[in-house]
Amino acid sequence: MPQTPQSPNKLAPDKLAADKPPDKLEIFAISGLPEVASGDPLAALLSQAMEQNGPKLQDGDVLVVAQKVVSKAEGRMVELSGVEPSPNALSLAEKLGKDARHLEVILRESKRIVRMNAGVVIVETHQGLVCANAGVDTSNVPEGWVSLLPADPDASARRLLEELGSATGKRLAVIISDTFGRPWREGLTNVAIGVAGFLPLLDYRGKQDRQGHSLEATVIATADELAAAAELVMGKTAGRPAALVRNFPWTPGPGKAADLIRPKEKDLFR
Repeated sequence: MPQTPQSPNKLAPDKLAADKPPDKLEIFAISGLPEVASGDPLAALLSQAMEQNGPKLQDGDVLVVAQKVVSKAEGRMVELSGVEPSPNALSLAEKLGKDARHLEVILRESKRIVRMNAGVVIVETHQGLVCANAGVDTSNVPEGWVSLLPADPDASARRLLEELGSATGKRLAVIISDTFGRPWREGLTNVAIGVAGFLPLLDYRGKQDRQGHSLEATVIATADELAAAAELVMGKTAGRPAALVRNFPWTPGPGKAADLIRPKEKDLFR
């Protein structure tokens, strides 16, 4: 009997054994993407850029897309001239030496303030992320504007996965990435704030190491590691807001970036 072809994103587990690391990975920057504006078809623009400039999509690729370009396409932009600061924002602006309008946007995007220090506001966003300034950012946007995080980054990743999978027939995983600080380390790194098509955590618990010891606590945040690796070719100033990671053995599944958020009761830094 003829076999029914697998739909995009339905890789068999034996094809992608995620607990067997590959001998090598390939990471390709995607160049040639035009400046993206609200309402632009991001999946089509990414597909066109890859078709014209390479690399062309292959089965098993992981597409990593920077949050900023997703936010632009989804219209998640605010012009500060139209923002009326609340009394709370005005009070915080005086304490922190920041633009009260910018702070007002941060407050609107926040569920609660976790900590404030040295002009930085650490908050929990409505998406459940704990990050600086609720992800409200002035980089790579027009003067006088700020960008917001996607309203639902996992949904953004799913849309890209579905649109690119339908257009190309390729079986993919998608990550929306953003730059985060870490409470115990200097420097910034990219993490996954949106995930679609694969499991973002690799659980080694119950497996044995080479000495025969049973692993009890090792759960690897593979989606974050892929986001960080992709940033090395994307950069912050090169105008390359997307990358492909090839030959990474991801596990298909209904994963989401929310799986990466540590519950408050287990978080020693909140």
